[in-house]
Amino acid sequence: MSRDIPIHSWPGSYYINSEKRWENGTLSLTRTTVRFVSNQSRESLASFRLSGIMEIKMESSSFIFSTLTVLEEGNVKHWFGSLKPNRVVVYNVLEHFWRERLLSPSSEVRGAECQPSKGRELINLVAGAQRRLEDTGRVISHQGEQFDNMMEGLEKIDSDLGVADKLLSELESPSWWPFGKLPWKIQQEAKAEDAARAAAAAAAADKGSGRNKVITSIPAVVTKGGNSDLKPGCLLVLVSSMEVRDTNCQLLHRFERNEIDEIRVHSPYEITVRQRFIGKPDICYRFLSARMPEAMSVIEMQYKKKVEFTSEYTAFKATPVSSPCDTEGPNWNEGLLQRCQETELPLEVPAGDLSQLQVHVLQPSVSQAEAQELKQMLMQLKNLALEAETELERQDEVLDVLTSSTDRATMHIEKHTCRMKRLL
Repeated sequence: MSRDIPIHSWPGSYYINSEKRWENGTLSLTRTTVRFVSNQSRESLASFRLSGIMEIKMESSSFIFSTLTVLEEGNVKHWFGSLKPNRVVVYNVLEHFWRERLLSPSSEVRGAECQPSKGRELINLVAGAQRRLEDTGRVISHQGEQFDNMMEGLEKIDSDLGVADKLLSELESPSWWPFGKLPWKIQQEAKAEDAARAAAAAAAADKGSGRNKVITSIPAVVTKGGNSDLKPGCLLVLVSSMEVRDTNCQLLHRFERNEIDEIRVHSPYEITVRQRFIGKPDICYRFLSARMPEAMSVIEMQYKKKVEFTSEYTAFKATPVSSPCDTEGPNWNEGLLQRCQETELPLEVPAGDLSQLQVHVLQPSVSQAEAQELKQMLMQLKNLALEAETELERQDEVLDVLTSSTDRATMHIEKHTCRMKRLL
């Protein structure tokens, strides 16, 4: 995707040190650079690389105006003021992408000029395993539906047995007792119901423990509603839900899987999760993260029918993919030259060793693009495996309930049969 398309933009002003004045314009953040463009001349007044930033601070200009300063290599300081919605929001977003850029300096490299055979073989193996696991998941899901149908049948049988018990109790009551069941029988049934309720609560707790497994977790800048209150936090994608947490890992909100109504993808780095209500405001959280592509591979699989791609995302995807040799320099030749100069090679190498070294350098076993693709596929495999494990745990619980319900129904039928024989 293009590095010229901004991930986020804010209106503001930039201080031109040579002219000692402020210029209104737009501050834009791309995948690797920060740029300020003037509204009047449409020229770029400042443009610098994220990896070249030394410090980002919130300061005051002339001890009055609140500004945001960025210090880059060479002790060049840039002053930005009148940022909207406010400078705290801009600081949180810039600081997040700057930190993630420093933690993964080579994450921008996408694609490769050739496809190494080893990497492609690994991808094919993982793809085959994924297809087999998907088939297994469909079989397990169908098996779970059959268990659910059996549970519905047993519930109907239990309901009919309850009606039969009530009728038999009225027939067994003495003619002088006009209040239905006798008091001691009511107490015995109440105790039995309490025991059954406690067993059901314990089963629900065991079921919940399997659904709270984390598939992936990414740092993000989070806001509830609009873009005026972006704060650092994290997004957790679980087997059965999505959680929003702050920097102290305190839970801000939890979206259950069946409660999410819409996931809008604004760009590869920005999404909105919405839960709609009738009669009260919707719950909507916006996430902006440099590592959002890692989570999207899982989110797209879990919420296929609820993911909606916006026109902004289409613009990102329609832009040609950057070349792996395209670095942050002015052109790819300078980047390639710099990369070659940074490579340390011995001055004297035998001919045989040199050929092996050239083969090793020019033909890597797994490229960056293949490693990224393998990472996403493995995350999808992890998601499928956790969902299959959760479904199997649920079916084990259903089987236990089926066994106990069947035994209880059999016991009640035998008991009612004896009671009817006594009445005859």
